[in-house]
Amino acid sequence: MAFKIGKKGTSLEKVTFDNYDMSLLAKGNGAEVILQTIERGNIFYVYPSENEGVMEFFYILEGEILCEVDGQKINLGPKDYFTATDIEVPIHFTALSEVTYIWVITEAIFHELSTSVKALKEVVHKVESRDVYTFDHSKRVAKYSVKIAKKLKLSTDRLENLFVASILHDIGKINIPSEVLNKPAKLTEQEFSLIKKHPEDGAEMVKDLYYGETIATIIEQHHERLNGRGYPKGLQGEEIVLEARIIAVSDTFDAMTEDRAYRGAFTPEYAVDELQRLSPSQYDSEVVNALIEVLQEEGKLKETSPKA
Repeated sequence: MAFKIGKKGTSLEKVTFDNYDMSLLAKGNGAEVILQTIERGNIFYVYPSENEGVMEFFYILEGEILCEVDGQKINLGPKDYFTATDIEVPIHFTALSEVTYIWVITEAIFHELSTSVKALKEVVHKVESRDVYTFDHSKRVAKYSVKIAKKLKLSTDRLENLFVASILHDIGKINIPSEVLNKPAKLTEQEFSLIKKHPEDGAEMVKDLYYGETIATIIEQHHERLNGRGYPKGLQGEEIVLEARIIAVSDTFDAMTEDRAYRGAFTPEYAVDELQRLSPSQYDSEVVNALIEVLQEEGKLKETSPKA
């Protein structure tokens, strides 16, 4: 059970731009409730969603807007509302005065606008730009992770949290010296101890996000292994959240199939064989099998027998 009261002026997070601001009031089950204010004279649009069936609902609290749709111009004011589902072209609006409205959308979009998330993504970009071999690594891990999660039928909320955690999973590496990240030879014990700190450092960096506790847990656990031989806490089996087990597989697959300072890239077939060999001792077999399905559907992998 979850029951929350929000007092006037509070929100989960607020972003402010030159001509408008947005406050995330609530989120759950893939939907978000946003309070938005737009200054007079500004133009804005409702765009078609990339995902079928997404509904957007707008309820005007204050001010007036001009809506242009199907060649008509319609004035809307306080207590008017409109809904958009599966629209094919953008719908154009003009703020005739300062306008405040409630916006409800059945997909998660606020993390794309969040200044906190953007700032953290910039840190990830700095980490990856220090090593040509890991550039865009986090984007690829996020892509694989979300596709695996869909195969495993994770809820919309968990998909969103997994996506953000995947993008930010290596953010803690900002504290590791470049010479250690890029070292072509075997790491010393002291150097590896620095590497092993990055999951906890990353968790600490994201904890203040509006969904930070969940994402922090995923990031902190993404190097744990089912047999307890991972780090930082040596968790075992079900002690490791499924989202972290998914990132572990995606992270390892991408690391193996991309060039590194100390070796060339392995083939997808070799990487999958290794993941299967290390399942279920280190990796979740169900997650590995889901990755195999994804790779086969994308034509990146020859037919491979799933491991029970």
